[in-house]
Amino acid sequence: MKKRIGVFLCWCGSNIAEVVDVDKVIDTVKNYPAVAHAKYYKYFCSELGQEIIVEAIKKHKLDGVIIAACSPAMHEETFRKAVSRGGLNEYECEIANVREQCSWVHRMQKGDATQKAIKIISSMIEKVKQNKPLKAVSSSLIKRALVIGSGIAGMQAALDIANSGYPVMLVERAPSIGGHMAQLAETFPTLDCSQCIITPKMVEVSQHPKINLLTYSEVQDVSGCVGDFTVKIRLKAAYVDRKKCTGCGLCIEKCPVKVDSEFNQGLGKRKAIYVTSAQAVPNKPVIDSEHCLYLTQGKCQICSKVCEIKAVDYKQKEVLIEEKFGAIIIATGYDLYPDDKLGEYGYGSYKNVISGLEFERLNSASGPTNGEILRPSDGKPAKEVVFIQCIGSRDPENGMPYCSKICCMYTAKHAILYKRKVPDGQAYVFYMDIRSGGKGYEEFVQQGIKEENILYFRGQVSKIFEEDDKIVVWGVDTLTNRKIEIEADLVVLATAIVPRDDAKKLAKLLNVSTDEFGFYREAHVKLRPVESTTRGIFFAGCAQGPKDIPDTISQAGCAANKINNLFSQDKIYSEPMVAYVNEELCRGCGLCVTACPYDAREIDSRKKIAKVTEALCQGCGACVSACPNKACNLKNMTMEQVFRMIDKLE
Repeated sequence: MKKRIGVFLCWCGSNIAEVVDVDKVIDTVKNYPAVAHAKYYKYFCSELGQEIIVEAIKKHKLDGVIIAACSPAMHEETFRKAVSRGGLNEYECEIANVREQCSWVHRMQKGDATQKAIKIISSMIEKVKQNKPLKAVSSSLIKRALVIGSGIAGMQAALDIANSGYPVMLVERAPSIGGHMAQLAETFPTLDCSQCIITPKMVEVSQHPKINLLTYSEVQDVSGCVGDFTVKIRLKAAYVDRKKCTGCGLCIEKCPVKVDSEFNQGLGKRKAIYVTSAQAVPNKPVIDSEHCLYLTQGKCQICSKVCEIKAVDYKQKEVLIEEKFGAIIIATGYDLYPDDKLGEYGYGSYKNVISGLEFERLNSASGPTNGEILRPSDGKPAKEVVFIQCIGSRDPENGMPYCSKICCMYTAKHAILYKRKVPDGQAYVFYMDIRSGGKGYEEFVQQGIKEENILYFRGQVSKIFEEDDKIVVWGVDTLTNRKIEIEADLVVLATAIVPRDDAKKLAKLLNVSTDEFGFYREAHVKLRPVESTTRGIFFAGCAQGPKDIPDTISQAGCAANKINNLFSQDKIYSEPMVAYVNEELCRGCGLCVTACPYDAREIDSRKKIAKVTEALCQGCGACVSACPNKACNLKNMTMEQVFRMIDKLE
């Protein structure tokens, strides 16, 4: 039966109509044999625009609809719902992208843009002519969430899901939770104590009946799809039975081995058996197998001898467990710009050149100097401190081209806190631009300048070198066009935020995308900012890109709410545009099984041919290209449809 197709061309304000001759497009396509109705309107995504489509379907008895407008990533779902209200199967609606793929890229070629728009629509007409009504694929749903990473983002997301009544497993690769926020002294712009904010939340996470906390653990493998993920988690050997351990700390006190503390950024020491900090949750020690004298040399065993409850277990092994989840949140946080790339600033060569996070530990009451701002080289008070911003950020040639977003603010915080602790000291800040975009942020920066007499120099540092016991900083103030030379006691570098070192490895396990820098890529930067390109997997915090604490908590809440909405359903419904197998042509070679990146195909043991698990299939088409017998195809995107579409584009 011949299709009756309706073509609806959206002006998109001036985005399309200013470049594409919409009258010519409609006059051309309305004469195509399969087109029963063609119309343009300024905003088809509006309420009135959608009603025009609904009425046209009913009036002209349309059984196929093409919306020539913006990308399907924007409003495909909107228009599908509209055609459903008109009584048409929602999968008989297709989007012809004449904005991003036409008008936006051909603004100076209006004639060519019009012809291209006609071809794009013509191509989509060929597809719709062979489209068939489809029904969404339904599958069961496991109402249990996995949160990977337990910084402030991971903890907030886990709590929001758990408080909604759904069980959560929170996995953290470090011995304790809290992430980088646990290392901070105060937070901007209110200068609240970071520990006062985060410690109660850490305790709440550890005690919540709906949260299963796994620290010192890592995700090893992920398979399955939304509603039914299977995850293998490696529980690292802590060499301490944490169920027995009471956290008395006697083993730590008696341990003779001291090594640099990662939590204190190498400015303090920890023992070979240790907890990360005094506020650590869980406050149970682990043994560092690389530095423990018994595990490396077969001697010592002091920690075992002093432990009255016999919680130390040198024979403890790694354990691999397998768990099921319906949805996943990635909240793995960030790293700082690598130390080995900071040599030009004297970092690593001069002890008194430190990073911003190291300054946080100096400033913290629980830090290695108990909150005193002392020089790492000799322990003397720092009277002249230079803060340098944008180290590794906004530097496309040598570092990262993006802004790390929080550096201007935490530098202002550092300078203010320094002045309050050392009133007779002087703080200097070298900056490129001050980016203080947040509630109360600009006022906070101005407070430091006006009330604390912090000196800001707009310009980059040209040279840093050590002279006697001082760090000499040469720079320039471009506003006054004068050279600056400062003999500083301490130099603090505001280093760039970069993705975690294992971000791409985890992305591969989870089948999610990363951007060119390694941050996780969202499905749509505006409309789906916390969703990954793989359904059922969400992002929260700096794993997706640099952000401050308020934005991180907001995003964590948003990701948690997405999962709560998902879990409110009894079943999960997936797109039906999936692969299928022509059983008469399939020879069971298995090439499609190997090609499938989603583990959605297998060889039927009885029929000896390939079969598709529709709930797992994402309709990527890898199997179609791999099949030598043309036995694989996609619903509503068959090879015949593709070739006909290509013919219209020539």
